[in-house]
Amino acid sequence: MEENNLSSFPRNPGATLEQCQSMIHKSLLSPQVRFLMEQLEKAGCLVGDNFIKAVKCNETGIAGGYTKGKGIVVCCNEMESQDDVDQVLKHELIHVFDDCRAANLDWTKCAHHACSEIRAGHLSGDCHFKRELLRLTSLKIRGHEQSVINMIGTRNKKAQYN
Repeated sequence: MEENNLSSFPRNPGATLEQCQSMIHKSLLSPQVRFLMEQLEKAGCLVGDNFIKAVKCNETGIAGGYTKGKGIVVCCNEMESQDDVDQVLKHELIHVFDDCRAANLDWTKCAHHACSEIRAGHLSGDCHFKRELLRLTSLKIRGHEQSVINMIGTRNKKAQYN
């Protein structure tokens, strides 16, 4: 049986906790993240000093997450650049806004979770065609956004039940 040479390439270990924390601080100064933080404050959605945490995640392929009452985690071992951290924070801050402002949002209901994922995917820039080019995923013009939303939703549901 022929050996697969692809497995011989080591996976990028991502950022260290210190590098990740530094990138989080830098993200908080970026215009888009700062705008989202300001909108949260204006809406009365308070986020404390320890709301965003840099952690090493066991689950591979998960960049970060938001948990009601606990805050946002950024999975440092999945972060390879400042742009990665910026993107995770934008996406997760939109979930925070939804959680704070949407009446009767129930994260355990698939439809509620999917709605927030669609909003976060569109508003954070996850669905931007340029981002897909950088990911080197299947490239297509027609139906691009729907494919991205399906991919994000599937990935997040798998993570939720693992």
